[in-house]
Amino acid sequence: MSRSVDAERLALELLGRSLDELDREEQAVLRRISAGVLIGPDAAEAAQIHATFGDRLADRVARIGGSWGFIAFFAVVLLSWMVINSDVLSAFGLPAFDAYPYIFLNLILSMLAAIQAPVIMMSQNRQAAKDRITAKHDYEVNLRTQLEILRLSRKIDRLAHLAFPDHPAQDDQDDGL
Repeated sequence: MSRSVDAERLALELLGRSLDELDREEQAVLRRISAGVLIGPDAAEAAQIHATFGDRLADRVARIGGSWGFIAFFAVVLLSWMVINSDVLSAFGLPAFDAYPYIFLNLILSMLAAIQAPVIMMSQNRQAAKDRITAKHDYEVNLRTQLEILRLSRKIDRLAHLAFPDHPAQDDQDDGL
């Protein structure tokens, strides 16, 4: 109960509004500040904690399938397929198992694309979720920093007033510096 009272006091003192008037994220930050709790795991850690085997597999497929190494390897495989099925096998007296127009190769490529595309999209969705967590984390860090700077500024003002009670209070003229 004292934590919510401290958060309420911080909301009034720092932001000039009650805790109920603030956004949900702002309320959570003020509650963490009043409780002295640090920010939780970052986006990569949070995603890894909740990742299933399928999620990790999708990330691995996207990492490999979206690389220049994969493109170069696959280009070599395709060219080899076409060369073997055009001249090489006929030189040994064997019929080509997939002669031009390479219908079997087209079937394999279509099946690969049909499987690989949704897997890569799953990985992209996970990356988008990580990005949302990162943005939320960054917002919280920035808000915490602003609130802590505001608290320190007010403490310094109170100390300065105690040390120099006769000195007139300065307006916020130096804010641009």
